Amino acid sequence: MQNREYPDLKMYINGEWIESESGDYFEAHNPASLEVIARLPQGTRKDAEVAVLAARDAGAQMAAMPVWERAELLHRIADVMEERKEELARALSLDQGKPYHSEALPETEIAIGGFRETAEHARFLETSVIPVRDANKRVWSIRQPRGIYAVITPWNFPINIPVEYLAPGLAMGNTIVWVPAPTTSVCAVKLAGCFEAAGVPKGAVNLVTGPGPVVGNEIVRHPFTAGIGFTGSPETGMHIAREGAGKPMLLELGGNGPTIVLDDADLDRATQMVAFGCFFNAGQVCSATERIITTEKVHDGLVAGLVAQAKACQLGDPLADGTTLGPLNNQAVAEKTDRHIEDSLGKGAQLLCGGARAPQFGSELYYHPTVIDRISPDMKFNQEETFGPVAPVMVAKSDDEILAWANDSSYGLVASLWTTDMKRAFHFAENLRTGIVNVNETSDYWEPHIPFGGASGKRSGIGRIGGRHTLEEMSDLKTIVFDLS
Repeated sequence: MQNREYPDLKMYINGEWIESESGDYFEAHNPASLEVIARLPQGTRKDAEVAVLAARDAGAQMAAMPVWERAELLHRIADVMEERKEELARALSLDQGKPYHSEALPETEIAIGGFRETAEHARFLETSVIPVRDANKRVWSIRQPRGIYAVITPWNFPINIPVEYLAPGLAMGNTIVWVPAPTTSVCAVKLAGCFEAAGVPKGAVNLVTGPGPVVGNEIVRHPFTAGIGFTGSPETGMHIAREGAGKPMLLELGGNGPTIVLDDADLDRATQMVAFGCFFNAGQVCSATERIITTEKVHDGLVAGLVAQAKACQLGDPLADGTTLGPLNNQAVAEKTDRHIEDSLGKGAQLLCGGARAPQFGSELYYHPTVIDRISPDMKFNQEETFGPVAPVMVAKSDDEILAWANDSSYGLVASLWTTDMKRAFHFAENLRTGIVNVNETSDYWEPHIPFGGASGKRSGIGRIGGRHTLEEMSDLKTIVFDLS
């Protein structure tokens, strides 16, 4: 215990650092070594309720704060994060497993920018005066806070994704109770420390650590909670939707993004960016390239390039210079990758490289970047989200078959299309059943102000995250009518 990276950590509720009322703790492990790096409070339903009550008590102060002051508050948070950037990135790397230099530091910088950009979007979020038939009426709309937001965030981007909810939530005058993923709660504690240092009003942001089915469930179903923000699996998202029925929800769920490489694509660039979509963050991205659909004409060149890109990845200690691929975050996602590879090989797919864990790098959560050829529609790679460093390749006979395979999915988050033919680009972009289509760009391309979310009727979520879109999702639109007669 004396060699842990961090001492026993605490929850942040009502502006105070506290232990769980149960006195129990759970351990945080470094996925690169499986060593214990910290202990965190095992929050209970009572802890979650105390946090909700603190958020309620802070509500009037946040709602009354002018938008310019809220924007200044967000900038102060960004200033503190900038001062602590290396500390935050180190905690992120140790807690999540992503490489410090190539991924953890950039994620932290994006999160800092997220607070600054949200501050400016909020300052200039315009509403409207609405023309009406009655000459004696004046009608306009305003944006107001909803109240207490329950925010539950995942482990794959444990600094940046919380900011996607926390920054706009505060900007619009809401108060927040935040439950992070247990496997990356150290990051959450470090981020909460920035809120305290920046002078966020007591109770405006409350951090409760512990099991999602307990503390997460409590904040979702609590009668004082006015809105819900969640990023995670479709299964958990559906449960949250049932438990929080009737409350405004912003749900960003899973993806099984098709990447389509047509026979007229710029193959060199396509190969490079497709590989990035497969291996960035070890494939643990909802917008990752989960399945690649191509033609016989370019198949050989594409798979050869993907194998070369996979072999160029540098597995190793996430904190070391030169490491480009760290371990998977947890055993569940590693086992799922195992199952998907086993399923495909059992049904006739061809393993071109990788396909196994790489424990020699420090733990059994390391996985060799993998390329698997000749995937068919009945395989798990095509039916489920994998969340591992795998490039599964399918070969179709026609544009119609490509489109049919791409749309034959319960997911509909992001697609990527590679072509130099403008007519084909528009045809696919308009007919792919996803919320986002990136043409001649990786499926992972994103900027914080771009609307991000899934297509209706799919298991990829509700609403849109990004810029003014999140501000609108996390606020009420009130219409005011004045009679002048």
